[in-house]
Amino acid sequence: MSTQGQDRRKPASPATGAAQAAAASTLPVDDRHDFALASQGFIATLPDADVGKAWSQAPFAFLEGERPDTVHPSLWRQAKLNAIHGLFKVCDGIYQVRGFDISNVTFVEGRDGLIVIDPLTSAEPAAAALRLARQHLGDKPVTAVIYTHSHVDHYGGILGVATPEEIRGGLRIIAPEGFLQAAVSENVLLGNAMSRRATYMYGGLLPRDARGHVDSGLGKGTSRGRVALVGPSESITHTGQRLKVDGVDIVFQVTPDTEAPAEMNFQFPEHRALCMAENCTCNLHNLYTPRGAQVRDAKGWSHYIEEAKQLFAGQSDVLFASHHWPRWGVDAGMRFLDKQRDLYKYIHDQTLRLANHGMTPLEIAEVLRLPPDLGDEWYTRDYYGTVSHNAKAVYQRYLGWFDGNPANLNPHPPQQAGQRYVELAGGAQAILDNAGAAMARGDYRWAAEVLKHLVFADPGNAAARELQADVFEQLGYQSESGPWRDFYLTGALELRNPRPPADKPRQASAGQLRTLNADDLLDSLSVRLNGEEAGRAKFGMTIAFADTGERFALWLENGVLHHAATAPAGLDCPEVALSREVLIDLVLGDPLSGDPPSGPGTAALDQLLPMLDRFDLWFEIAAP
Repeated sequence: MSTQGQDRRKPASPATGAAQAAAASTLPVDDRHDFALASQGFIATLPDADVGKAWSQAPFAFLEGERPDTVHPSLWRQAKLNAIHGLFKVCDGIYQVRGFDISNVTFVEGRDGLIVIDPLTSAEPAAAALRLARQHLGDKPVTAVIYTHSHVDHYGGILGVATPEEIRGGLRIIAPEGFLQAAVSENVLLGNAMSRRATYMYGGLLPRDARGHVDSGLGKGTSRGRVALVGPSESITHTGQRLKVDGVDIVFQVTPDTEAPAEMNFQFPEHRALCMAENCTCNLHNLYTPRGAQVRDAKGWSHYIEEAKQLFAGQSDVLFASHHWPRWGVDAGMRFLDKQRDLYKYIHDQTLRLANHGMTPLEIAEVLRLPPDLGDEWYTRDYYGTVSHNAKAVYQRYLGWFDGNPANLNPHPPQQAGQRYVELAGGAQAILDNAGAAMARGDYRWAAEVLKHLVFADPGNAAARELQADVFEQLGYQSESGPWRDFYLTGALELRNPRPPADKPRQASAGQLRTLNADDLLDSLSVRLNGEEAGRAKFGMTIAFADTGERFALWLENGVLHHAATAPAGLDCPEVALSREVLIDLVLGDPLSGDPPSGPGTAALDQLLPMLDRFDLWFEIAAP
């Protein structure tokens, strides 16, 4: 995609400048407590946290200057905090590297080496963090890895702290029960769609400057290195489970369906330190993430925070998490947990209260505000999740996508609706005139709404695309939420710079696909099956994986692809032998990395492969 549109980016409008000034007037700008916490325990860093193409803080040097009106004043503050990077001492025996990715990696000194908690998104920054830790803690081996939960920024960089040989040799990898199922569901079954939407949510296409990506709220941004999915060797199944890991005692609390489907908190009794995973961070988190994922259980989330407080907080002198900076002191930790607990419970309870009055998700989101005792804290602000979209998430979890109005039961999709709206308005120029007037008075939300219909009705209308880009830009500048800002600004970028069509699908990275076990790999093929292409076809084969010795029956019937240990009675499933890598090559259309398939089942495999879709990462979002 061309980036010439970067030169066409606009400054903040007078309306945006006024909105930023109004926001700034409500903030306690002299409160520097978080800056002290974010710097406490600093040991050393790499210049600009620079690890090459995968990650660097150098592009964010602009944050050292004065805030321009193109950035919300509260997000600017959070961006400066998230720019503080390096190796930090949490307490004796526990250290964190922060600012080398969107997430933190934690190192715990064990009897024989280092226990690694959450090895970042990709291998390169994880390896750099480990080198930095070893420079100051000693050249110690990694003796275990702990995943706090099933999101990629907490496991994807494992090959930066452990070699494949070490993993095959029995390295302890500990995760909450259900970790692998949750990770596969989110990052493989829907990996293409979620990866594409993540380019919007994390501003991956945006320049790093005051008119582009400044921060993700949860951290600076995501790294761009090698990602792998390696399953755990041990699962934590129940609260109170206790393990001795490299001589270190750890007590676990399972917290399913909180910030992730599979997640856990844990305490180090000898260190009097509590890890809250991603259940308590220095912002309001997502009950629904705009990149797309299952809606989270706000009530359960609140319950597990209270449970952690009852189990551990009174015995913990420090509380740390998978993002942001720790809180020191028993009382400070207690207060933090209380506010985080009530943050999610308040949004849950008040959304249901208003829904019971008959209000719709849009109406609830428009009026719901945090009470002063919650809203006055920096660590409850909308840097990542927002009260607005979290209220809609609570509604969706209980009542689904339908608001009850029959007119919304079967509406037209965007292109067909757009054509009708343009006709109703009296043509494209009428839409442009109305949106231009809204833009002039600073009513950007309405301008975005009416222009959406014109862009989808006529994506080639250059004036509509440009004006919608201008509108998105101002909405992005005014957003306190890092993801909202990046969504708006990426939409503006792509509207100004249409991506040329490709002659074949531009597929997302196959890194996680290639590290899947055979069972999950075959399961992932079912969502690639084009049901229309399959039609009435019914056939099967027995896959014999030459590299693992595993055998699975794989068969197609009723437009659905199944696999199991044995074939269904009465269905002929001739054998085809191949390696996992070769099967992935065939599915993706890559050159074969091993021997081609062999055996009588190759004919069935040849029949199946053309029915499997190859997903294009760069599908359109802001236009049809």
